[in-house]
Amino acid sequence: MSKTTANSSESIGYRELIRGNRNFRLLWVGQIISLLGDWFNFVASASLIAILTGSGFAVGSLFVVRMLAPFFISPIAGVVADRYNRKYTLIITDVARVVVAFGFLLVRTADDVWLLYVLTALQLGIGGFFFPTRNAILPDVVSSQELGAANALGSATWSVMLAVGAAIGGIVSGAWGIYPAFVIDGLTFLLSAAFIAQIKLDAEPGLVDSDKTMGGAFKEYIDGLRYLGGHTDTLVVALHKAASALMMGSGSQVAMVAIAEDIFTIGEGGGISLGLMLALGGVGTGVGPIVARRFTGDRDRPLRNAIILGYLMGAVGLAVVAPMAHFGWVLLGVTLRGIGGGIVWVFSTQLLLQLAPSTVRGRVFATDFALFTLMSAVGSAVAGGALDASLSLPAIFWWMAGLTVIPAVLWAIWLGDRTQHET
Repeated sequence: MSKTTANSSESIGYRELIRGNRNFRLLWVGQIISLLGDWFNFVASASLIAILTGSGFAVGSLFVVRMLAPFFISPIAGVVADRYNRKYTLIITDVARVVVAFGFLLVRTADDVWLLYVLTALQLGIGGFFFPTRNAILPDVVSSQELGAANALGSATWSVMLAVGAAIGGIVSGAWGIYPAFVIDGLTFLLSAAFIAQIKLDAEPGLVDSDKTMGGAFKEYIDGLRYLGGHTDTLVVALHKAASALMMGSGSQVAMVAIAEDIFTIGEGGGISLGLMLALGGVGTGVGPIVARRFTGDRDRPLRNAIILGYLMGAVGLAVVAPMAHFGWVLLGVTLRGIGGGIVWVFSTQLLLQLAPSTVRGRVFATDFALFTLMSAVGSAVAGGALDASLSLPAIFWWMAGLTVIPAVLWAIWLGDRTQHET
């Protein structure tokens, strides 16, 4: 096994991890570059489809495709990550996405929009193999003392790259045009594959000798669903990401495209203004949980209570955006929504890590992610339909702000009932 061995039982710091573990450093740089490409593609695709169609439903459909592609692939992707060489799987997915990314250059008119949807489904479907494999390979390239820092750094990297990638993608699309962004997108995946190819890995996947039939894989997945059915508290926690996506996540992203195109337009197709909104949302997603965790630690009850705060803060953020009085207020509201959504995401993940035993943890998180992507698709479709039905942007944000309070109330009731049963 290609790991860096720690000299003590204490956890390794971030700087020591990056400097001392070459394998992790290569994997981490590959993750940074790959995520950068993802957000370049997101900003460029959203701007292009808005320009070509002028339809809110068409933009919402793009979000649906982006969410449903990994949703349908997630059960298969988890099995692949556990059965085949993870390093080669990462390289193959990156190289395949290079080809797909360059295909976006063929989308030139409204008649080509179908191709944009197909390419988006391919790219996000392939990406659905990359992310679970990246998570699965992490314990193969770091020691047990390094794992906590590596996992935390990986989560922070996602938020940072949302901010940086969206901002740079918006600047490139707005200043140089949309199509150069697609070229850069393809090149980032090529660079990611080059870094990952340098990893020295001897570890075999956990299911390398297991039943490799489709029937065996299906049985294992069903067993995970049965576990959730028998552990209601774990199931409820696993619903948080889906609730957050449905009420305040994906729909607000669709609406932000319309804000950038119709109200606060900066750059070609509003690419710069969209990039700024996504960037500050990413900053909130990353900073919010870090600050909140200073008060909650990893204690069960404070984490659960903070999730209520996360929903309420998200609702406040949406309410701040709703009047559309000034772009500065919109950016503040988007940041607050990001903080709230980040708290719900990170703290529900921490609770699942503490609740789910190792024997079913992978399937629990696969179900957690599948529900998230499904509800993201639903939220995107509803928001896009609302835009085409001539519901105003302020009204959409007021509705989302009100609906976001619902899961906060339901979760508070669940916690109160749970406390009564424990006493």
